Amino acid sequence: MAGVNQGYQSLAHSKWDCKCHVVFIPKERRKVLFRQARWSLGAIFHTLARQKECQILEGHVMPDHVYMCISISPKYPVASVIGFLKGKRAIAVARELCGRERNFTGVAIYRL
Repeated sequence: MAGVNQGYQSLAHSKWDCKCHVVFIPKERRKVLFRQARWSLGAIFHTLARQKECQILEGHVMPDHVYMCISISPKYPVASVIGFLKGKRAIAVARELCGRERNFTGVAIYRL
């Protein structure tokens, strides 16, 4: 029976293996993910995923979309984690790449 639980993660009263495939697409598939934005997105996504106790298993940043396979704990709803990643990523990109100190309402910089 060795290796039966291989690949599963555990919490206090459960064992789980929940992986989700996620694709973020910019409005009208504009080619906004280029140059330095493309290279910094990976680090931003990994940092944000760790904050929600998630792990990005695989990811690709293409010019017109971002694909990732993410392992999400059942402790958090999938929609909540994805919303967190999208929202905080927009703030981080605005700060790092556009030099904005604050997010202003109504401003969509790199909206995915």
